Amino acid sequence: MEWFTYIIINIFETLLRFIPFPCKTGIIRIGNPDRNSPVFLTVNFHLTVTRVKRALSGLDAYLLVANSRGINVWCAATGGLFTNHDVISVLKVSGIEDLVDHRKVILPQLAGTGVEVITIKKKTGWKVIWGPVYAKDIPDFLENNLKKDMSMRKTKFDFTQQIEMAVAWAFLISLILSLILIPIWKQAILSFNILTWTFSLLIFISFPFYRKYFQSNKNFSRGGFQLISWLILIIGLIGYGLFINPLPVGITIRWGILLSIVIFAITIDILGCTPIFKSGFHTDRLLKVTLDENKCKGVGFCQQVCPGDCFEIDKNKKIATIPRPENCVHCGACIAQCPCDALYFQSPKGEILTPESIRKYKLNLMGKRLAKIKI
Repeated sequence: MEWFTYIIINIFETLLRFIPFPCKTGIIRIGNPDRNSPVFLTVNFHLTVTRVKRALSGLDAYLLVANSRGINVWCAATGGLFTNHDVISVLKVSGIEDLVDHRKVILPQLAGTGVEVITIKKKTGWKVIWGPVYAKDIPDFLENNLKKDMSMRKTKFDFTQQIEMAVAWAFLISLILSLILIPIWKQAILSFNILTWTFSLLIFISFPFYRKYFQSNKNFSRGGFQLISWLILIIGLIGYGLFINPLPVGITIRWGILLSIVIFAITIDILGCTPIFKSGFHTDRLLKVTLDENKCKGVGFCQQVCPGDCFEIDKNKKIATIPRPENCVHCGACIAQCPCDALYFQSPKGEILTPESIRKYKLNLMGKRLAKIKI
């Protein structure tokens, strides 16, 4: 029965992925935790809590649920909806301090853009340990003495995630446009929905075959992909009208408009729909993470929070290096966490976005920071 409920929650809340789904904050006891049991912390996005609880099943642990306004970890932390204050609040108010003897809390790695290790330690006495990116890796993380290898640190966009994103977009678009079509073109709703779901699934499932072009060709990622998708569907529409079922001009124009809307909605920010590329709307995508070697002490926080596995730490020289800058998604987590302020964003013109700005100003939905920088 629990398995069935888990499946239903995943299906329902994946369909409504773009809508905040808050749940109760506070303490959840997993198994039979004692005073030495690990303490995990996550946000109150219901789907996230459900998945973390499942990953912890069979273990004895405490799960703290902090307020993120019902938004998932990465989006909430990056957008300023999951901050130091929210972590401090749940640590102080939940009563967890009376239940355990240690002062170690495991946070999801993707919270690194909005929650600062040093601030939490200073104001609460709790040491933050960065857990894996994905909840499913928590058991291995515990078995490995709370240490992460590269596979636990790096974000992926695997088949399951591709399906989830395709379903979320298809449901949202088909729902909105179906409501619009009811009074004006009811007979096209079924065909429209089939087309929308098919196109969305094809776009995301085929992502591994064209992802390399996003890295190597800027024009492809800034309009070329959308143009190619539009041409394919329009040619298909014309071919259908010519060779299968002749369509009146008016109907052809209507379908052309609908196809354009579907393509625009699904592909306009295809980069931002993945966890491995920066949104095409975000101006930060043009910035470069820069390392000041004179300040770096090789602490390694940057490596622990980087979702692109961009960093390596030379323990002998006690310095960080950035051997894979092409993997950077410009989330700013490395900059926010560096205790030495050795990392910062730099624009192509040489202007600097300081660590203080990254910590203070968060991104809105269009990727704008209150601290503006010329790019």
